[in-house]
Amino acid sequence: MPADHYDVIVVGTGPGGAALAHRLAPSGKRILLIERGDYLPRSQANWNARTVFVDAAYQAQETWYDKDGQAFRPGLHYFVGGNSKVYGAALFRLRERDFEAVEHGDGISPAWPLKYAAFAPYYTQAEQLFHVHGQRGEDPLEPASPDAYPYPAVAHEPRVQALSDNFAREGLHPFHLPLGVLLDETTDGVATPTSPWFRNDTFDGFPCLLNGKADAQVMCVDPMLAAHPNVTLLTNAYASRLDTDASGRRVSTVEVVRLGKTERYSADIVVVACGALSSALLLLRSANDRHPHGLANGSDQLGRNYMRHNQSVLMALAHEPNDTIFQKTLGVSDYYFGADDWKYPLGLIQMMGKSHAAQIRAEALPDWLSWVPKMPFEVMARHALDFWLMSEDLPRAENRIRIDPDGRVVLELTENNTEAHQRLRVKLEHLMDAAHAHPHLLERKLYLGKDIPIGGTAHQAGTARFGTDPATSVLDLDCKAHELDNLYLADASFFPSIGAVNPTLTIIANALRVADIIAKRLGVGATVTEARA
Repeated sequence: MPADHYDVIVVGTGPGGAALAHRLAPSGKRILLIERGDYLPRSQANWNARTVFVDAAYQAQETWYDKDGQAFRPGLHYFVGGNSKVYGAALFRLRERDFEAVEHGDGISPAWPLKYAAFAPYYTQAEQLFHVHGQRGEDPLEPASPDAYPYPAVAHEPRVQALSDNFAREGLHPFHLPLGVLLDETTDGVATPTSPWFRNDTFDGFPCLLNGKADAQVMCVDPMLAAHPNVTLLTNAYASRLDTDASGRRVSTVEVVRLGKTERYSADIVVVACGALSSALLLLRSANDRHPHGLANGSDQLGRNYMRHNQSVLMALAHEPNDTIFQKTLGVSDYYFGADDWKYPLGLIQMMGKSHAAQIRAEALPDWLSWVPKMPFEVMARHALDFWLMSEDLPRAENRIRIDPDGRVVLELTENNTEAHQRLRVKLEHLMDAAHAHPHLLERKLYLGKDIPIGGTAHQAGTARFGTDPATSVLDLDCKAHELDNLYLADASFFPSIGAVNPTLTIIANALRVADIIAKRLGVGATVTEARA
């Protein structure tokens, strides 16, 4: 057997690819992980707001184009661990109803071909793998589970607890966010002397200098490489295309550009997990005579049905100072499926990391300055209450990523379901008024990525959805390409809809499910099960 042949090749080390490889590693099979980036450098700059948000130092240095031909930088991060190196680590289960057809103001969010029950055990395993802290039963819409969270909820600090109490007085059901973090704390919310992570204000959107964020590198890649010599990681390796055999039914080689040279690797099973956008691009780049419109694209659905949530990062200014250090602990889902004045779903409200003066200074808009012309940015940051609002956008065939005839990447996006998002914003404004904060909400756009259109690309999903009909889907229910015998996808590409919660836990859960399918195919299912137990 040639030295460049593996049992399994996984392209991408984000949550999907890393979790899948981690599950398969104990089998002893030869596994190659291919990552286009390197390890994210650990330095004091990781915690510098100007470096991270204003300079966008860790964002991909690429130029893409929107549907109108305007250039922008995609909000992607090419490192071991993928986008999870800078994610907020909010790890939600999709609601059970999200797996059914849901009526929205702008149309129908389609039903999934597999329902919540198929993912439930894997959600539990994903929560264990990524050290999720939470309190089961607080969130009224969280699916029921017999299993407690692996770790207790991260405690609210006093100002956030007061806000939670205020929301409860308004008749809402606030809850502790489910967070993936390596935190050991006492009952009064103080980190123990040996806790890998401690409360700081440079978590949400920042690389974690402490390696205390439960990201794909920390939770999967590093432990796997340390324990399993059968796993090889290739960094700074750009997977440029997948070639097939003469029949077009199997991926024969993965072409990789590394250090300016082209290398080729082969495997019995190839798993693409580059993120929904980059995975679609890889398959589109891999067009050949058997697959003239892109690999596995006989349905013409590859790259289409792109979803990314309707998202806003909003800052309210409270009358009193907010001296919270770690603010990202509170969520409200009462408006997720509707409100008393709107029968359609609105979405999710959650708190996020504290505003920094450098961020506010960089994105201060004229309406901000006219409203508070004499308030220093440092004072604004101290009085800020910061929120992430997220509503569902609907899959549309015209919302797509493609490669134009000149080789440029084009991301075509027409926003939809925006009224729901605006109504959710009004709900938060009313809540802020009741909480003695100014109801005028200031929008922060740098968090979503420098020069990124509304919504960014952080929650990318849906470009290769799964289904039972090869004419309308790219993948089958095992997340294997309909048209190829050995190609699987293990990121959010497979999503038929996106709901209104952060997608990462669903990506991880599905990757574990697909890993078990692959393990059975390789004849090592029992080994993987024993290792998990």
